[in-house]
Amino acid sequence: MIAPIPEFASRLAFLGSPSIAVPALHALVAADFEVVHVVTRIDKRRGRGSDLVPTPVKAAAQSLNLSVSHHVDDLLAIEPPIDLAVVVAFGQIIKPPVLERIPMINIHFSLLPRWRGAAPVERALLAGDHFTGTCLMQVAEGLDAGDVYDTVEVPIGESTTAAALRDRLAVLGAEQLVRCLQHGLRDPKPQQGAPTYAAKLLADEFRIDWTQPAVTIDRLIRVGGAWTTFRGKRLKIHAAHLADGDLIFDSVQPEGKPVMDYASWARGARPTPEEFRNA
Repeated sequence: MIAPIPEFASRLAFLGSPSIAVPALHALVAADFEVVHVVTRIDKRRGRGSDLVPTPVKAAAQSLNLSVSHHVDDLLAIEPPIDLAVVVAFGQIIKPPVLERIPMINIHFSLLPRWRGAAPVERALLAGDHFTGTCLMQVAEGLDAGDVYDTVEVPIGESTTAAALRDRLAVLGAEQLVRCLQHGLRDPKPQQGAPTYAAKLLADEFRIDWTQPAVTIDRLIRVGGAWTTFRGKRLKIHAAHLADGDLIFDSVQPEGKPVMDYASWARGARPTPEEFRNA
Protein backbone atom coordinates (compact mmCIF):
# COMPACT_ATOMS: atom_id res chain seq x y z
CA MET A 1 0.00 0.00 0.00
CA ILE A 2 1.06 3.57 -0.66
CA ALA A 3 -0.23 6.65 1.10
CA PRO A 4 -3.17 8.33 -0.69
CA ILE A 5 -2.50 11.67 -2.35
CA PRO A 6 -4.46 14.61 -0.90
CA GLU A 7 -6.30 16.78 -3.37
CA PHE A 8 -4.76 19.91 -1.85
CA ALA A 9 -1.53 20.24 0.12
CA SER A 10 0.34 23.16 1.63
CA ARG A 11 3.04 21.64 3.89
CA LEU A 12 5.50 20.02 1.52
CA ALA A 13 8.79 18.17 1.49
CA PHE A 14 11.03 18.24 -1.57
CA LEU A 15 13.30 15.43 -2.74
CA GLY A 16 15.75 16.14 -5.55
CA SER A 17 19.42 16.41 -6.41
CA PRO A 18 20.57 17.70 -9.84
CA SER A 19 20.11 21.08 -11.47
CA ILE A 20 17.04 19.94 -13.43
CA ALA A 21 15.17 19.78 -10.09
CA VAL A 22 16.06 23.30 -8.93
CA PRO A 23 13.38 25.24 -10.89
CA ALA A 24 10.66 23.15 -9.24
CA LEU A 25 11.96 23.96 -5.76
CA HIS A 26 12.15 27.67 -6.55
CA ALA A 27 8.67 27.58 -8.09
CA LEU A 28 7.12 26.04 -4.97
CA VAL A 29 8.67 28.67 -2.71
CA ALA A 30 7.69 31.50 -5.08
CA ALA A 31 4.10 30.20 -5.09
CA ASP A 32 4.03 30.42 -1.25
CA PHE A 33 3.92 26.70 -0.56
CA GLU A 34 5.49 25.84 2.78
CA VAL A 35 8.51 23.68 1.98
CA VAL A 36 9.17 22.18 5.39
CA HIS A 37 12.20 20.07 4.51
CA VAL A 38 14.46 19.15 1.58
CA VAL A 39 16.14 15.77 1.09
CA THR A 40 18.99 15.46 -1.39
CA ARG A 41 21.99 13.25 -2.09
CA ILE A 42 25.13 13.59 0.01
CA ASP A 43 27.86 16.09 -0.83
CA LYS A 44 30.59 14.78 -3.11
CA ARG A 45 34.28 15.51 -3.50
CA ARG A 46 34.93 16.88 -6.97
CA GLY A 47 38.01 17.92 -8.86
CA ARG A 48 41.51 17.71 -7.45
CA GLY A 49 40.69 19.44 -4.20
CA SER A 50 39.30 17.85 -1.10
CA ASP A 51 36.33 20.18 -0.62
CA LEU A 52 32.87 18.68 -0.54
CA VAL A 53 30.44 20.07 -3.11
CA PRO A 54 26.68 20.07 -2.40
CA THR A 55 24.12 19.02 -4.96
CA PRO A 56 22.47 21.87 -6.90
CA VAL A 57 19.27 21.25 -4.94
CA LYS A 58 21.08 21.52 -1.60
CA ALA A 59 22.75 24.75 -2.69
CA ALA A 60 19.36 26.14 -3.74
CA ALA A 61 17.71 25.02 -0.50
CA GLN A 62 20.40 26.65 1.59
CA SER A 63 20.03 29.90 -0.36
CA LEU A 64 16.31 29.76 0.48
CA ASN A 65 17.03 29.02 4.17
CA LEU A 66 15.28 25.65 4.00
CA SER A 67 15.98 22.68 6.25
CA VAL A 68 18.08 20.05 4.40
CA SER A 69 19.19 16.47 5.07
CA HIS A 70 20.34 13.40 3.12
CA HIS A 71 18.04 10.64 4.36
CA VAL A 72 14.46 10.02 3.24
CA ASP A 73 13.62 8.49 6.60
CA ASP A 74 14.06 11.94 8.15
CA LEU A 75 10.65 12.82 6.74
CA LEU A 76 9.00 10.34 9.08
CA ALA A 77 10.07 12.34 12.13
CA ILE A 78 8.67 15.70 11.02
CA GLU A 79 5.90 17.03 13.27
CA PRO A 80 3.28 17.94 12.41
CA PRO A 81 3.47 15.53 9.44
CA ILE A 82 3.88 16.96 5.97
CA ASP A 83 0.92 16.84 3.57
CA LEU A 84 2.87 15.76 0.51
CA ALA A 85 6.40 15.11 -0.74
CA VAL A 86 7.45 16.28 -4.21
CA VAL A 87 10.13 14.18 -5.92
CA VAL A 88 12.18 15.52 -8.86
CA ALA A 89 15.20 13.57 -10.14
CA PHE A 90 16.07 12.42 -6.64
CA GLY A 91 18.22 9.51 -7.80
CA GLN A 92 17.41 7.06 -5.01
CA ILE A 93 14.85 4.31 -4.50
CA ILE A 94 12.24 5.26 -1.92
CA LYS A 95 11.44 2.29 0.28
CA PRO A 96 7.90 0.99 0.92
CA PRO A 97 7.78 1.96 4.64
CA VAL A 98 8.15 5.61 3.61
CA LEU A 99 5.69 5.35 0.72
CA GLU A 100 3.13 3.84 3.08
CA ARG A 101 3.21 6.87 5.37
CA ILE A 102 4.04 9.85 3.17
CA PRO A 103 2.06 10.76 0.02
CA MET A 104 4.47 11.46 -2.84
CA ILE A 105 4.24 12.83 -6.36
CA ASN A 106 6.99 12.99 -8.94
CA ILE A 107 7.86 15.09 -11.97
CA HIS A 108 9.21 12.68 -14.58
CA PHE A 109 10.81 14.04 -17.74
CA SER A 110 9.23 11.86 -20.41
CA LEU A 111 5.82 10.93 -21.76
CA LEU A 112 5.19 7.85 -19.65
CA PRO A 113 5.20 4.92 -20.03
CA ARG A 114 7.88 5.72 -22.61
CA TRP A 115 11.30 6.09 -21.05
CA ARG A 116 10.83 5.07 -17.47
CA GLY A 117 14.12 5.20 -15.59
CA ALA A 118 17.26 7.22 -15.05
CA ALA A 119 18.00 8.85 -18.43
CA PRO A 120 14.71 9.71 -20.17
CA VAL A 121 15.97 12.89 -21.86
CA GLU A 122 19.09 11.26 -23.28
CA ARG A 123 17.29 8.12 -24.44
CA ALA A 124 14.55 10.10 -26.16
CA LEU A 125 17.18 12.07 -28.06
CA LEU A 126 19.21 9.00 -29.01
CA ALA A 127 16.10 7.19 -30.24
CA GLY A 128 15.18 10.06 -32.55
CA ASP A 129 11.88 10.76 -30.79
CA HIS A 130 10.06 13.77 -32.18
CA PHE A 131 8.34 14.53 -28.87
CA THR A 132 8.94 14.15 -25.18
CA GLY A 133 7.45 15.93 -22.18
CA THR A 134 6.81 15.98 -18.46
CA CYS A 135 4.47 13.83 -16.41
CA LEU A 136 3.25 14.65 -12.93
CA MET A 137 2.61 11.27 -11.37
CA GLN A 138 2.07 9.47 -8.09
CA VAL A 139 5.15 7.74 -6.74
CA ALA A 140 4.54 3.98 -6.65
CA GLU A 141 6.70 0.99 -5.73
CA GLY A 142 7.36 0.10 -9.40
CA LEU A 143 9.87 2.10 -11.44
CA ASP A 144 8.03 5.22 -12.67
CA ALA A 145 4.85 3.15 -12.79
CA GLY A 146 2.45 5.41 -10.87
CA ASP A 147 -0.78 6.94 -12.12
CA VAL A 148 -0.40 10.24 -13.99
CA TYR A 149 -2.13 13.50 -13.03
CA ASP A 150 -0.97 15.70 -15.89
CA THR A 151 1.26 15.68 -18.98
CA VAL A 152 2.92 18.42 -20.99
CA GLU A 153 4.22 17.59 -24.48
CA VAL A 154 7.45 19.12 -25.84
CA PRO A 155 8.78 18.81 -29.41
CA ILE A 156 12.37 17.69 -30.02
CA GLY A 157 13.89 19.62 -32.91
CA GLU A 158 16.51 18.32 -35.32
CA SER A 159 19.20 20.40 -33.61
CA THR A 160 17.94 20.19 -30.02
CA THR A 161 20.65 19.32 -27.50
CA ALA A 162 20.05 17.38 -24.31
CA ALA A 163 21.20 20.38 -22.28
CA ALA A 164 18.66 22.69 -23.92
CA LEU A 165 15.93 20.07 -23.64
CA ARG A 166 16.63 19.52 -19.93
CA ASP A 167 16.42 23.26 -19.30
CA ARG A 168 13.10 23.49 -21.14
CA LEU A 169 11.62 20.48 -19.36
CA ALA A 170 12.77 21.74 -15.97
CA VAL A 171 10.90 25.02 -16.43
CA LEU A 172 7.76 23.39 -17.85
CA GLY A 173 7.75 20.76 -15.11
CA ALA A 174 7.99 23.43 -12.43
CA GLU A 175 5.08 25.34 -13.96
CA GLN A 176 3.07 22.12 -14.26
CA LEU A 177 3.73 21.23 -10.62
CA VAL A 178 2.55 24.57 -9.24
CA ARG A 179 -0.50 24.65 -11.51
CA CYS A 180 -1.63 21.17 -10.49
CA LEU A 181 -1.05 21.76 -6.79
CA GLN A 182 -2.95 25.04 -6.89
CA HIS A 183 -5.92 23.58 -8.81
CA GLY A 184 -6.01 20.26 -6.97
CA LEU A 185 -4.71 16.75 -7.70
CA ARG A 186 -7.75 15.02 -9.12
CA ASP A 187 -8.45 11.83 -11.06
CA PRO A 188 -5.03 10.40 -11.97
CA LYS A 189 -4.97 8.09 -14.98
CA PRO A 190 -3.15 4.76 -15.24
CA GLN A 191 -0.35 4.73 -17.79
CA GLN A 192 -1.37 3.36 -21.16
CA GLY A 193 0.81 1.31 -23.52
CA ALA A 194 3.95 -0.77 -23.34
CA PRO A 195 6.73 0.79 -21.26
CA THR A 196 10.23 1.43 -22.52
CA TYR A 197 13.17 1.89 -20.18
CA ALA A 198 15.80 4.61 -20.05
CA ALA A 199 18.86 3.03 -18.49
CA LYS A 200 21.68 5.30 -17.39
CA LEU A 201 24.19 5.74 -20.20
CA LEU A 202 27.41 3.80 -19.78
CA ALA A 203 30.79 5.38 -20.49
CA ASP A 204 31.36 3.28 -23.61
CA GLU A 205 28.10 4.52 -25.13
CA PHE A 206 29.60 7.98 -25.54
CA ARG A 207 32.37 6.69 -27.84
CA ILE A 208 31.47 7.44 -31.44
CA ASP A 209 30.97 4.41 -33.68
CA TRP A 210 31.88 5.72 -37.12
CA THR A 211 30.09 2.81 -38.82
CA GLN A 212 26.78 4.33 -37.70
CA PRO A 213 24.81 6.73 -39.91
CA ALA A 214 25.59 10.43 -39.62
CA VAL A 215 22.18 11.14 -38.07
CA THR A 216 22.85 8.63 -35.28
CA ILE A 217 26.25 10.16 -34.52
CA ASP A 218 24.71 13.63 -34.56
CA ARG A 219 22.19 12.57 -31.90
CA LEU A 220 24.97 11.24 -29.68
CA ILE A 221 26.88 14.51 -29.99
CA ARG A 222 23.72 16.43 -29.07
CA VAL A 223 23.36 14.29 -25.93
CA GLY A 224 26.77 15.62 -24.82
CA GLY A 225 30.01 13.87 -23.95
CA ALA A 226 30.65 12.18 -27.32
CA TRP A 227 34.27 11.33 -27.99
CA THR A 228 36.60 9.56 -30.38
CA THR A 229 40.33 8.98 -30.58
CA PHE A 230 42.78 10.90 -32.73
CA ARG A 231 46.39 9.83 -33.02
CA GLY A 232 46.17 7.87 -29.80
CA LYS A 233 44.49 10.55 -27.70
CA ARG A 234 40.89 11.26 -26.79
CA LEU A 235 39.10 13.95 -28.76
CA LYS A 236 35.73 15.17 -27.52
CA ILE A 237 33.20 16.36 -30.09
CA HIS A 238 31.21 19.13 -28.43
CA ALA A 239 29.06 20.32 -31.31
CA ALA A 240 28.24 19.38 -34.89
CA HIS A 241 25.44 19.69 -37.40
CA LEU A 242 24.07 17.88 -40.42
CA ALA A 243 24.32 19.40 -43.90
CA ASP A 244 22.91 17.47 -46.84
CA GLY A 245 23.27 14.26 -44.89
CA ASP A 246 26.89 14.88 -43.94
CA LEU A 247 28.13 15.47 -40.40
CA ILE A 248 29.94 18.80 -40.02
CA PHE A 249 31.96 19.39 -36.84
CA ASP A 250 31.64 22.73 -35.08
CA SER A 251 33.71 22.47 -31.89
CA VAL A 252 36.06 19.89 -30.40
CA GLN A 253 38.27 19.45 -27.36
CA PRO A 254 41.63 17.71 -27.69
CA GLU A 255 42.82 15.79 -24.65
CA GLY A 256 44.27 18.17 -22.05
CA LYS A 257 43.22 21.30 -23.95
CA PRO A 258 40.25 23.69 -23.91
CA VAL A 259 37.28 23.56 -26.27
CA MET A 260 38.02 25.15 -29.64
CA ASP A 261 36.24 25.58 -32.92
CA TYR A 262 36.82 22.72 -35.32
CA ALA A 263 38.31 24.84 -38.09
CA SER A 264 41.04 26.19 -35.82
CA TRP A 265 41.84 22.71 -34.52
CA ALA A 266 41.90 21.23 -38.03
CA ARG A 267 44.32 23.86 -39.32
CA GLY A 268 46.85 22.70 -36.77
CA ALA A 269 46.13 18.97 -36.67
CA ARG A 270 45.46 18.48 -40.39
CA PRO A 271 43.33 15.35 -39.93
CA THR A 272 42.48 13.10 -42.84
CA PRO A 273 38.94 11.69 -43.14
CA GLU A 274 40.31 8.19 -42.61
CA GLU A 275 41.77 9.13 -39.23
CA PHE A 276 38.30 9.87 -37.92
CA ARG A 277 36.40 7.13 -39.68
CA ASN A 278 38.82 4.46 -38.45
CA ALA A 279 39.01 5.76 -34.88
